[in-house]
Amino acid sequence: MATKTTKKAAAKKPAAKKAAPKAAAKKTAPKAAAKTKAAPKAQAAPKAKAGYRIEHDLLGNIQVPNSALYGVQTLRGINNFHISNVPMNRFPSFIVGFAYTKWGAILANHKLGLVTTKQKDAVVQACKEIIAGKHHEHFITDMIQGGAGTTMNMNANEVIANRALEIMGHKRGEYKYCDSHDVINCAQSTNDAYPTAMHFGLYFSHKELVKALDMLIKSMDKKAKEFKNVVKMGRTQLQDAVPMTLGQTFNGFASGLKRELKSLNAAAQEFLTVNMGATAIGTGITSQPGYSKLCVEALKNVMKENIKLDDDLVFVTSDNGGVVTYSSCLKRMAVRVGKICNDLRLMASGPRCGLHEINLPERQPGSSIMPGKVNPVIPEVMNQVCFRVIGNDLTVTLAADAAQLELNVMEPVMCYSVFESIELLKNGFDTLRTLCIDGITANAAHCKQMMENSIGIVTALNPYIGYDNSTEIAKEAKDKNLSVVDLVLKKKILTKAQLDEILAPKNLIQPVKLNIKVK
Repeated sequence: MATKTTKKAAAKKPAAKKAAPKAAAKKTAPKAAAKTKAAPKAQAAPKAKAGYRIEHDLLGNIQVPNSALYGVQTLRGINNFHISNVPMNRFPSFIVGFAYTKWGAILANHKLGLVTTKQKDAVVQACKEIIAGKHHEHFITDMIQGGAGTTMNMNANEVIANRALEIMGHKRGEYKYCDSHDVINCAQSTNDAYPTAMHFGLYFSHKELVKALDMLIKSMDKKAKEFKNVVKMGRTQLQDAVPMTLGQTFNGFASGLKRELKSLNAAAQEFLTVNMGATAIGTGITSQPGYSKLCVEALKNVMKENIKLDDDLVFVTSDNGGVVTYSSCLKRMAVRVGKICNDLRLMASGPRCGLHEINLPERQPGSSIMPGKVNPVIPEVMNQVCFRVIGNDLTVTLAADAAQLELNVMEPVMCYSVFESIELLKNGFDTLRTLCIDGITANAAHCKQMMENSIGIVTALNPYIGYDNSTEIAKEAKDKNLSVVDLVLKKKILTKAQLDEILAPKNLIQPVKLNIKVK
């Protein structure tokens, strides 16, 4: 019996050992529970609101609308810069300039093996769509901003990246497949991509300005031919001078505009020189050897323009000489057009008590108190355009002068000012041509009468009767309110036939040699 009892006891011992871990488990349970309570200290992943996605940058997370092709850095710029209330998409050529810049960069980086073929193809397609005018509504950062244009560069990077993601079959914001920095901005800095895009955008805008200017010049040329036989009195210092034709006046207007056009075209060529590959300060950090050359070659091919790389990337990265030169040419143009409009307003002054040499098209009643008054509103608005352009050039000059060390952070206000000047002049030229110049008519009979009654025609007699005699005739005509012709005939200084030959319109408006001898 004892043996059986011992065996039973021995059999029970293992069971007791198995129970021990359970007891131990009960003792350690509170410790495990304590560890579980510490877990909530780790922050949960943020959840996007309905219709939004979460994007992250240096400063943290931000909710970006799912409908937006732009991303976190664009949104920060939108929140920071409520300055001009003029967004990038006000100037489509600027956006197109960015698209070409990023297109050239992605092709160069693909050749260097820095991006995949799938990424390259998607980015190129996105850029082509933007060049075609699509997605511009997503370029919404203010034209005037701090940061040397970084927000605008990132606006372009993010729009292109998100559109490329869609093309690749991914969602907006899934940057691990095509990042706005590592792919779209690869081997770039705002300090080379932004000025390059600005140059391209200004060049495209210049071409549109030239079209409007060409049409205005043709309109002036047409009027010069139309008025070639209308003789009038020329004036210096607002006093009667010598005769000329109204056609010569308008031919002078056209010639002046042609000269300004030549200067503008020459200045615009500087916009085809870029600093791609300069990256931050011109040293090319983060880019690979050969990138600059590959990028410029790619830009040449896709833009069909003679794009050149600047000789000194360190120098040009802080320099805005090309923009300053072009802006100064716009100012010259404004001064020229302003003078034309001043002349139009003077020649049309009247109708009863002014010069009244020409009639401007009547566009609107001129006064809320004076019945029947019609003002020269089109030349007036063009004058105001010219004032603005002249002021913008001062802004450009001051901003260019603000460059420090290796960068000029004031490029955004320069960029905005020149784009605005081009737009104002282009719209002004079209308005001046269609609503004023094309409809101008001449008061030929009145012009001739004023010329014949002017004392100024005595100047034409100088070669035949001498300066002193001409002076006496002029003084007497003025004092006695007589005509020069009547006095010369009365004094028998010249015959009527001689006077008619000297004062013939064709002999008054150009150098002549007449066989006239005075006794």
